Amino acid sequence: MVAVPGGSPCPRVGVLAGKAVGSAVRRNRAKRRLREAAALVPLRDDRDYLVIAGEVVPTAPFEAVVAWLAAAVEELR
Repeated sequence: MVAVPGGSPCPRVGVLAGKAVGSAVRRNRAKRRLREAAALVPLRDDRDYLVIAGEVVPTAPFEAVVAWLAAAVEELR
């Protein structure tokens, strides 16, 4: 995960899932899950975020994905 100062009054989140994640179906599922997890995690308003999906995101339990994303955001504060 990468965070940079943003120019928007609310946080923006970009999601990247490369071919290492798997087929197009797996990449799309990973992106959907990460977008939903980002909606559940409190983000700083003055930042823009780029979340990069790993190979396990499409199959990991959703609670684990949310916990991973929350830990990543906390690490960037």
